[in-house]
Amino acid sequence: MKRIAALLLLGLSTMAGFAQNSGTPAETKLSPAERSMAQARKLIEKNPKDFEAYNALALALSRRARETSDVKFYAQAKETLQKSFEVSPDNFDGQRIHDWLLLGKHEFAAALEAAKKLNQRMPDDVMLWGFLTDANVELGNYKDAETAAQWMLDLKPGNTPGLTRAAYLRELFGDVEGSLELMNMAYQSTPPNEVEDGAWIVTQMAHLNLAIGKIDEAEKLSQQALVMFPGYHYALGNLAKVRIQQKRYAEAVELLKQRYDAGPHAENLFDLAQALQLAGKTDEANKAFAEFERKSLFETDRGDNSNHELIFYYADYANQPEKALEVAQREIARRHDVFTLESYAWALYRSGQYAEAQKQIKAALAVGVRDAKMFRHAGEIALKSGDKAAAQHYLRESAALNSVGSEQARITLASLTQDVGR
Repeated sequence: MKRIAALLLLGLSTMAGFAQNSGTPAETKLSPAERSMAQARKLIEKNPKDFEAYNALALALSRRARETSDVKFYAQAKETLQKSFEVSPDNFDGQRIHDWLLLGKHEFAAALEAAKKLNQRMPDDVMLWGFLTDANVELGNYKDAETAAQWMLDLKPGNTPGLTRAAYLRELFGDVEGSLELMNMAYQSTPPNEVEDGAWIVTQMAHLNLAIGKIDEAEKLSQQALVMFPGYHYALGNLAKVRIQQKRYAEAVELLKQRYDAGPHAENLFDLAQALQLAGKTDEANKAFAEFERKSLFETDRGDNSNHELIFYYADYANQPEKALEVAQREIARRHDVFTLESYAWALYRSGQYAEAQKQIKAALAVGVRDAKMFRHAGEIALKSGDKAAAQHYLRESAALNSVGSEQARITLASLTQDVGR
């Protein structure tokens, strides 16, 4: 489950056409998405021609996909949405949900065009501006994304979907503290019964703290999210990163196994394989990497793929730079977000194309993102390009963040310092 899919659902329950209530005692034990699913199905039973009820069910199924990391709910949402269109072709809410599903499938160019058309039809709809933000972010059109996010906040100041999107952009632009402030505002405005929405926001706050080396705070927030929503796959992944930073690799492995059991996606398996290797479980790691490669290649030509992870697998573990570059070239043809630019730059670097690698990593960093691994990659690329001053600068930036990638940056930086002293 990619981060973009998570961003999309916050606040979308308001589109469902009915308000959630406490329901029966049995319903109170259900998750927010499950309650919405049950309510929508009751409405459909009463009136099978109620297209709004089908829309509500499609949304609820999509929310359940986020809660569980189970993509089968997306397929069910698509089928349900078709029933809505059978009753009321081209209904606006149905078209809006269809655009969300395009984004969920990572068909970003198609989603952008669909959102533009719907935006012309209903220019004051807040969530359509959210979809424009999402699609533009993933395509690397950051100025357009920023404009769309601002429209969300102008139309409805303080709305949760707008705050979370603005927070994500702040992070990409390098303002992590500002991102944390906006995420906290979003959390404060989240209803207490929306436990998964709240857990998601808390998990993102943990992620942001981890990115700037506040390990203890990241751990506290990840644990808080797991109390709010037990077994939450996003929180498990974040807590595993904390454990890796603490060098508690065996614990990280167990957390990532739990996450992979909940969501057996290729990118989750890649993280598990890396943790297994760090824990010294070489045979298990090799098996996991091999299974990851098989699963990742199966989906590599889809929009919703694990190509970033596949690039790093070929570049850093399998020692097959030509395959890394092949995958990277396919992905860069689709999108130009900072993380695609970074993975493309790294594939070029591993293939010996240092000048082009430096060009691409600079384009990624120009957005403003402060990511320890990206800075480390930029440092190593600069070093191979013969620019030791730039290499030292980037490596120091990575080391200062005290996050994923920082330790290797310190090792490389130390070796550079020793070379200068000789």
